[in-house]
Amino acid sequence: MEQKIHQGRNVKRFREMLGIKQESLAFDLGNEWNQKKISMLEQKDVIEEDLLDQISQALKIPVEAFQNFDEEQAVNVIANTFNIEKEAYIGNTKPIFNINVLDEFKKLHEEKIALYERMLKEKDEMMLRLEKLIR
Repeated sequence: MEQKIHQGRNVKRFREMLGIKQESLAFDLGNEWNQKKISMLEQKDVIEEDLLDQISQALKIPVEAFQNFDEEQAVNVIANTFNIEKEAYIGNTKPIFNINVLDEFKKLHEEKIALYERMLKEKDEMMLRLEKLIR
């Protein structure tokens, strides 16, 4: 069976869910990266394992998420989650949906935002010190 999982698209999907711009991910990956290279990376079906590890660390998302996330399956899980009440009447088994994963994802996202806010504050403070030095 043909592999439907597009790793580059998954990187883009999770990066956007975290509210991280391509430039920021490029910065996290190092000097040889830029926005255009991230854009090209997000178009690749398969991404080298060592690069996926780096992206995983930068976004704080497990490598398996990029390798295994299947949009069609996710849509089915979400659709089933919203049909719990209806399906309970029909007598079908309850769909599996792990809320803890969403809570973890949200917590990681909030930690990343807090880190960026601290970095911006430090940058502002450094700029003030530099301006005082120049004067």
